Amino acid sequence: MRSTYQLFPVLQVAKFWYSSRSYAIATNMVELKWEEKYELITRNLAEWLGDEKLKSILKQRDLKLYWGTATTGKPHIGYFTPISKIADFLKSGAEVTVLFADLHAYLDNMKAPWELLELRTQYYEIIIKAMLRSIDVPLEKLKFVKGTDYQLSKEYTLDVYRLSSVVTEHDAKKAGAEVVKQVANPLLSGLLYPGLQALDEHYLEVDAQFGGLDQRKIFTFSEKYLPLLGYEKRIHLMNPMIPGLAGSKMSSSEEDSKIDLLDNAAAIKKKLKKAFCEPGNVNDNGVLSFAKHVIYPLLKEGETFNIQRTAEFGGDISFDTFEDLENAFAKEEIHPGDLKSAVEVYINRLLDPIRKEFEADPKLKSLLSKAYPPQKPKVVEELTPARLDIRVGKIVEVSKHPDADSLYIEKIDIGEASGPRTIISGLVNYVPIEEMQNRMVVILANLKPANLRGVQSHGMVLCASVDEPVRRVEPLRPPLDSKPGEKIIVDGYEDGSPDDVLNPKKKVWEKLQVDLVVNGSGEASWSGNVLLTASGGKLTADSLKNVAIK
Repeated sequence: MRSTYQLFPVLQVAKFWYSSRSYAIATNMVELKWEEKYELITRNLAEWLGDEKLKSILKQRDLKLYWGTATTGKPHIGYFTPISKIADFLKSGAEVTVLFADLHAYLDNMKAPWELLELRTQYYEIIIKAMLRSIDVPLEKLKFVKGTDYQLSKEYTLDVYRLSSVVTEHDAKKAGAEVVKQVANPLLSGLLYPGLQALDEHYLEVDAQFGGLDQRKIFTFSEKYLPLLGYEKRIHLMNPMIPGLAGSKMSSSEEDSKIDLLDNAAAIKKKLKKAFCEPGNVNDNGVLSFAKHVIYPLLKEGETFNIQRTAEFGGDISFDTFEDLENAFAKEEIHPGDLKSAVEVYINRLLDPIRKEFEADPKLKSLLSKAYPPQKPKVVEELTPARLDIRVGKIVEVSKHPDADSLYIEKIDIGEASGPRTIISGLVNYVPIEEMQNRMVVILANLKPANLRGVQSHGMVLCASVDEPVRRVEPLRPPLDSKPGEKIIVDGYEDGSPDDVLNPKKKVWEKLQVDLVVNGSGEASWSGNVLLTASGGKLTADSLKNVAIK
């Protein structure tokens, strides 16, 4: 229900237009037999659950169903996939409710910030109604509902609590795995999401819910848990997931994967030109998928899918059915460029009424800009070794840590007016204390201070280190003529200033450290570039080679 519909490998675009034909014809149709209604409801679906119940209802009366969409990212052209099926449902005589799932949008990892929720819901309602009008679907035959109109009621809230008392964390997490945004530290709201979607079926008083195939786990969750509350198990109808322009899922958050409903003709041409459409490939082909699930179902009676070509390349050609188009493309009788050009014509035909509606009303443009304010570009911090403050140091005092047998407490002169720094290092088992006295070492000086067994450490002694076959650690040695406080740079990365303090949350040191090694010549280097003192001297390890520096 709430996912962003995938949309675009070239081959399937055509079939949608074919299957539905014209909605206008359907509104004038004579009373359909239940078998004909069943065919309209189920055609082009990827799967449906509750087949016997569906047939039983249709033998007695028309179906009642709903389609829900979470008001998050801007609807794109992929939304014509469910919209075209809504046309099919209405042709069958079904009572259709469109749910603008605003509360779900917030629960899904706050994809829609609370302060923008109402504005985005308004935009969704306007744009989806415009889409329906663009394919001649009569709005008076649809019911539009906003989630928060009933989901904040006392009865609904009590049912949320009732459901939470029987649903396991495992089942809630599993149900939302393909719909709720997956993050490293998931919020509790994501676990509530599937339960609310299940309860919607009861509170909207429908026989069935319609959504994408990515909703399947939520649908089976609903079938399992609604009866535990004493509520009826519903029918579930699932659309296939259509690939995006790049060959994967079409997403509102990935600009190159989708065509926006308000994109102009030039933008559409540019995006289609870049779309993945490999010759003969009928799988993961977003352009072809759009033809199947949008263009073909909406073709009018007697209309065919037309591809215009020059006489040099065979001249114009038409296809009555998507199967014929798909077979021709599979045999490479249709060039990807020609297919894209044909699909482009139909897309512009679909979007022209929507674009004109928004161009004619400044209030709609204003709503769009408020609901989806321009995002400030993220400032990407350049990750170079110039951000490390590495200096030569001299150990002027050393002792064993009173509360840790493996640690030294060292006073190290790194040329600061404030005097030597206290640095803790785990070298007791590797370097005798007498060899540490007055030793010249290499210090990473801009680590965030850390408390180690009650003593604060203000830096790190950099060492060559190897764990196998036996752990060995050797402090790096600066050149003999080095002075305390002398700066160390990485050859080729002289430009830039070190951070005052490396941010531990951004793991700057950890990311740079993986390329810091003692090379085969025993010299310290970063990504193949040696570390040098101001006078050009190199840092070395006593005996270790081709090992990490930590």
